[in-house]
Amino acid sequence: MNTSPPGLRFCGVKGHYRSDREDVVANFYLPVFDVATRYDRAVGYFTSTSLALLARGLENFTERGGTMRLVASPHLTEEDITDIERGYDLRAVVERATLREFDSDQPDSILDGLGLLGRLIAEGTLDIKLAFVEQHGKIGIYHEKIGIFYDAASDIIAFTGSSNETYGGLIANFESVEVYCGWVQGDGARAVRLKDDFQALWDNQTPHLRIEHFPSVARERMVQLGKERPGCHLPGTDDALAFLPQPALGLARLSLPAGMTVRPYQRQAVEAWLGQQGRGILKMATGTGKTKTALIAATQLANVQRQREEPLLVVVVAPLIHLVDQWVTEVEAFGVRPVAVYESSSKWQPVVEDQLHEARMGQRPVVVLVVTNDSFTGARFQSVLSRNTLPMLIIADEAHHLGSSSRRAALPASAIYRLALSATPERWFDDEGTDALIGYFGPIAFELGLAQAIEMGALCRYHYRPRLVELTDRETALYLELTGQIAKRMAAGDRLDDTDPNSPIGFLLRQRAGVLGHAEGKLAQLRMDLGERSSSWFQLIYCAEGNRPSEVGEPPGPNQLKDAMNIVGNQLHLSAYPYVADTPRRRRQELLRRFATGDDLRVLVAMRCLDEGVDIPDARVAYLLASSSNPRQFIQRRGRILRRAEGKDHAEILDYLAVPPAQAPINFDVERALLVREFARAHEFGKLSDNYETTLSTLRPLKERYQLMDI
Repeated sequence: MNTSPPGLRFCGVKGHYRSDREDVVANFYLPVFDVATRYDRAVGYFTSTSLALLARGLENFTERGGTMRLVASPHLTEEDITDIERGYDLRAVVERATLREFDSDQPDSILDGLGLLGRLIAEGTLDIKLAFVEQHGKIGIYHEKIGIFYDAASDIIAFTGSSNETYGGLIANFESVEVYCGWVQGDGARAVRLKDDFQALWDNQTPHLRIEHFPSVARERMVQLGKERPGCHLPGTDDALAFLPQPALGLARLSLPAGMTVRPYQRQAVEAWLGQQGRGILKMATGTGKTKTALIAATQLANVQRQREEPLLVVVVAPLIHLVDQWVTEVEAFGVRPVAVYESSSKWQPVVEDQLHEARMGQRPVVVLVVTNDSFTGARFQSVLSRNTLPMLIIADEAHHLGSSSRRAALPASAIYRLALSATPERWFDDEGTDALIGYFGPIAFELGLAQAIEMGALCRYHYRPRLVELTDRETALYLELTGQIAKRMAAGDRLDDTDPNSPIGFLLRQRAGVLGHAEGKLAQLRMDLGERSSSWFQLIYCAEGNRPSEVGEPPGPNQLKDAMNIVGNQLHLSAYPYVADTPRRRRQELLRRFATGDDLRVLVAMRCLDEGVDIPDARVAYLLASSSNPRQFIQRRGRILRRAEGKDHAEILDYLAVPPAQAPINFDVERALLVREFARAHEFGKLSDNYETTLSTLRPLKERYQLMDI
């Protein structure tokens, strides 16, 4: 009597399965497993939970001699991907990532499942390989999902669809599967194509994909589990929900960090924003905790959404990658693991799509995406936003950056809730952009100025020490020449805008500002000031950008940052390091850690990359060799220095002001205009310092000479 199971032709499969109509696992996977002799599967994710669930469907299948080949993408962190792209040994990183799935404490049901798979591996029944997208030196996530069942009669059933071999993919999520039977006309060619695609994948013959064997250490760990749990018997899929833990969806609910105290002004800010129906701008001085205030607001909003039994999508938009990284850390402290959105969309888009899918299915109460300005305006992310149906809160960090015509066009009209953060939301020389931001986000809901922040203790007190540095004859002549060219441009109708990189007058304005910022005398004064503070830690030097401007036809002048590093390191023998735009992200984090601990790094020498958002509260002394005429920059820098830290109650700011030469007057009006630019900043810094009288006495002679006593 023939006791072999009927073949695939007799298991009654349909051409399409969808979660809203039926149980995909019970109606498709289990009947096919009951008659198949071989199973090939390529999926997007590999986790310990997924393998344990997979074991539940395999037990019967393998008892009849069935074999399986699995290709999956390991769960790589951003750190893993960065290590691979920087040349670390791929196999070592993959081994580390895979072993993470076995290191955490797992319930017995997971260990039993892994033990069963270990026995299958030991018996030669199961083989696993890992897949990566590898193109142009970048590593991406393999996210294809195909499967092929074979039977003893050489019939095949191939399928493709949205489910992964994960708890969420097979049990919890809303899924759709398209099925192609090899013996059905029209389906056969598709089934064979999927079979060939898998074989090419397994043989590592697919362009832009790299296939690696499952790490031997992880394989041995699973085999050992199989020996330790030889008698385990797993219940069928019907009982899977009772035995499997909740899906590893990250920390899903926003809540205040343990031990966090909400400051009165933060509570007032959140209440004011909620009072404007969840729209508005928080205009808060740098260093007063805008990020935490925004997350407190998001937490309150998420609580309201949860009471309504509605999910919430939070999109945080930040100017730069290192600010995204800081936001990720802050959000994690509030109980949610966000998705960082920047660089290649292959890294973030599959995760984003999965999380949004889970939220729509009620399995994730909140999704948080933290995205750079560039990625936010990109087509991939805009496509995600255009398809989103969840209630959305958009938080714009340093919101003034979104006021340009191209970026504000990307702001989603579908966002119900909108929150803008900036110490200086007004855009420099751009009233139209400022009005557009207010029109989108709403009016200022709460304002906390620097004076008030210092008075209430949110920021520390400080001394301000202006250093007057005379221009050389050469610098004076170049400044005068550039001023003349600017005057001609303005007379011809050019717009006075130093923010447009393509504007001729903008170039001239930046060159002229460079003459002041790179004034040679600043370095000699800096050396004297550093020498007097050579025993101090936590010091920052802000340098002028680029090289010293030069006459037309002459080579560029020296680089101020390199000169400052030479003074600090070679001449004064103080431990220092540059912090610039080209400093790698991981190196930046290490530098900030070393600077904060005070172990072996006294001085950071930086350009503009420390202007916005970087948390360096331990900084005690700042040397401002250069600042732009845009008040936003020096306001940001001052707030950066005044952040509170343990053991810090006071700061010191040394500001190097370029002034006309006393013995060689050039033009009264030009000299006066030069001093107006420099003294406006000095007045702003000095008026809130603990030594304002000293500032006034230092500046008074020049103020009197150039009729600037009103500044």
